[in-house]
Formats: sequence, C-alpha cells, structure tokens
Amino acid sequence: MDIARLRAETPGTANVVHLNNAGSALPPQPVLASVIRHLNREAEIGGYEAAAEAAEAQGHSYDAVAGLIGAAPDEIALIENATRAWDMAFYALSFRPGDRILTARAEYASNYIAFLQVAKRTGAVIDVVPCDNAGALDVAALERMVDERVKLIAITHIPTNGGLVNPAEAVGRIARAHRIPYLLDACQSVGQMPVDVEAIGCDMMSATGRKFLRGPRGTGFLYVRRSMLERLEPPMIDLHAATWSAPDQYTLRPDAKRFENWESFIAGRIGLGVACDYAMAIGLDAIRDRARGLAERLRAGLGAIEGARPQDLGAERSAIVTFTLEKAAPPAVKAALAAKGINVSVSGLTSTRLDMSARGLEQVVRASPHYYNTEAEIDRVLEAIAAL
Repeated sequence: MDIARLRAETPGTANVVHLNNAGSALPPQPVLASVIRHLNREAEIGGYEAAAEAAEAQGHSYDAVAGLIGAAPDEIALIENATRAWDMAFYALSFRPGDRILTARAEYASNYIAFLQVAKRTGAVIDVVPCDNAGALDVAALERMVDERVKLIAITHIPTNGGLVNPAEAVGRIARAHRIPYLLDACQSVGQMPVDVEAIGCDMMSATGRKFLRGPRGTGFLYVRRSMLERLEPPMIDLHAATWSAPDQYTLRPDAKRFENWESFIAGRIGLGVACDYAMAIGLDAIRDRARGLAERLRAGLGAIEGARPQDLGAERSAIVTFTLEKAAPPAVKAALAAKGINVSVSGLTSTRLDMSARGLEQVVRASPHYYNTEAEIDRVLEAIAAL
C-alpha cells in the first residue's frame, strides 16, 4: 500500500489528522472529482439531461457495490442513507403478536427504536441475545433462544460505540439452519474490511457510503438476497419501485430496485460506485490489516497513559477505538483535540443504550483511523491525549 500516494489523493490529510472515519471519512480525489463533475454537468445542461448522459456510470455503481460485497447487481438498491436502507428492509417484514425479534446488546439506536415501534404496533417481542465473555454476541446463547416464534435475527456487525466485531458468519449459519430472515447492519464494516454476503449468510444488509468506504454523504445501499425479494413488499413505493399496471393495480419491480424511489442524488450514486472501485483496487484485506494495525497502536498507547481507559470489547476488534479519561469528559477531549487539528467524535448513551448502560458508561471518545492515516499521526494523537 503506497501510503504517500493515497494521502496525496486525499486532500484533507493536508489539513487535519482525521480519526473520525466511523463518522464520515475523507473522500479520495477520484470520488470528489466524479461528484463535482456530474454536478457541473447538471448546471451546464440540466439535471434530467445529465442523468441520461450518465446512465452508464449510474449502472456501474450497482455492479461496483455488488462486486464489493459478493452479491449480484439485481440484489442491490441504492438508497440515500444506511438508516433508510435498513428501514426499507425491516418495515417490509410482517409481524404478529408473540413474534420474536432477536438482536444484540450493542444494537444501534435507530434500529432498536424501529423494533420498539413495530413491537408497539404489532405485539411482537424484542429479545436481546446475551454477550459472551469478550462482550460480543454469544452464538451459543443465540442458538438456545431460537424457537418457532423467532421471525427475525437483526444485529449490527460493528457497533457505533466500540471496536468489537460481532460474529456475523456464525449468526448466519444459525439463521440459515432455522430458515429465519437475517438482517445485518454493516454500516461500520463495509469499506473497513471484507464483507461477503454469501459467506455471512445474511438475507438483507444495509450500509452507508460516507464512512470507511469513503463515498459521498447522502449515499447508502441495501442488499436483499434474490430468494427474499418476493417475500418483501417495501413499506413505501412509487412509480420507480412499481408500475401502475391497471387503474386499480400496481406491479412491483422484480429486482431490489423496488426498495428505491425515483428521485435520488445522481452525483452521489456515481461517487459511491467510484468509492467502491477505489477500495477494491487497494484490496479489502490490506485495508483491514492497515486500519486495524493503526487502531491497535492507538489502543496500546492509550493503555500506557495514566488515567486513560480503553473501552473496546470483543475478541476480534475493528478500527474503532473508544476510551475515557479520568480527568476530562469526552466532549472536552474532543474539543481539545480539535484545537490541535485532530478529529475524533463522542459516542453517547442514547446511541447504544443497552450496551452503554450495562457497562455504566454515559459517553466515550471515539477515534477511528483508516488506512490513509500514519503511525506518526497516531503518535501525535497519543501525545495530545497524554497532555490532557
């Protein structure tokens, strides 16, 4: 991996030490150029005309996303963000009183709020799978919890508030064995590590463009396994998702585009495809190893600073590093680092309430390096934290 070249292609590295890739990564120049080029074209000839002109580039984005995750292009829907992508899959499922939804303790707030709403509407029940000794979802406990009332297994691959990686493939084996629909939130894993939907065995998966994939904001995608498509009617449809086939009839599209709507951020869609190509050209294994190596350097350094406490769980850990300091609250740490040109974020109780409450945490500092960061930047961050 030619770090000097990758940094040269990432203009933002000249301005900041960006350790907020779990929030929104710095886009590389090819992604930036593709978005700006299309926006300029819209201004020059008109939005509809520019979209027609860019039909091939838009079509390529489906191929690029599919190639990134080991799917087929007709199993991909391009949607404005990961939350809406997840919602379109979840709310397409039907639940009745007593139906069970199994999830993990570190489930993301938006997902859990949707569980609560559907439980309130339908009488479905939410059951949280216990954690193993390392803090990840306990696969054996999940197996014991399965019965004929379980209608969905839905977990977050990598939580927003810590570095653990949940055992997505092991969950997939259980879901397949019992023929239970499996919805995976891969918002923090896509672009950070290899994510193969066939190996994982999920039926539906949502992800965003803006995080580790380094795509534009306002982009995301939904994967739906072809065998699941006919079982799912999207909660909202329009003339793109369906055809008004008779005065009193409509016909849904046969592919995953039934989860899309007609109006979209065309420039962003094109940029998303370019971001996928960029990641694939580097290599997802190399990206994972580089990002995790930098994260482990940061964790080791934090462990050597008096008063600093790393807060990451899991036997397998990602490039998200969370910590607290005895003498400074997380917002104050974020502000102090920002004053030194270092970007981190704060993850609070309401983002992952069950997990944070169980560990007695209100807030943590979240630092998320990516492959274009350097060892020198990690050391600079550690020096700044030690000074606090």
